[in-house]
Amino acid sequence: MTKEIIDNAEKAMQKAIESLSKDYSAVRTGRASAKNLENIMVDYYGVATPIPQVASVKVPEAHMLLVEPWDKTLMKPIEKAILASDLGITPSNDGTTIRLPFPAPTEERRKELVKQCGKYAEETKVSVRNTRRDANSKLEKMRKASEITEDDERRAQSDIQKLTDKYIAKIEEVLAAKEAEVMEI
Repeated sequence: MTKEIIDNAEKAMQKAIESLSKDYSAVRTGRASAKNLENIMVDYYGVATPIPQVASVKVPEAHMLLVEPWDKTLMKPIEKAILASDLGITPSNDGTTIRLPFPAPTEERRKELVKQCGKYAEETKVSVRNTRRDANSKLEKMRKASEITEDDERRAQSDIQKLTDKYIAKIEEVLAAKEAEVMEI
């Protein structure tokens, strides 16, 4: 019974790390990445569709993206969607491809991005700690209902604390890697 609670807590903590990684993939570091376009929707026959699903996205160099729509009638809608997005990049359309130059962020902008990454990491730590709290309260309810002994509760709480420490350390690791990536010129 306690094993199930511990396993569920670990799954929730793992999902928190995955969510952090997804948040970090959206942080623009000055390097061009197809992931930068995943959240930009274009109207494709009445359906809002992410750009990578209606065009091939290539990275010919570190600071450039090439978008080649499979349906050439989507050139203007894709261009408008990119301009309307929060990317802050002006696309260059040559009739067959759309070029997106990613300028290197300034020192000040990189520091802002590091702060943003820190906020994401802190939110993830709070999520992990909330998972620990929920698991511990379930254990306490089970002990009060005489489903487990006090020793079993303490052992399980100790295991949950070890998991929490492990995932907090992982969050710190992921944050350090992202900070290094952001500060790299």
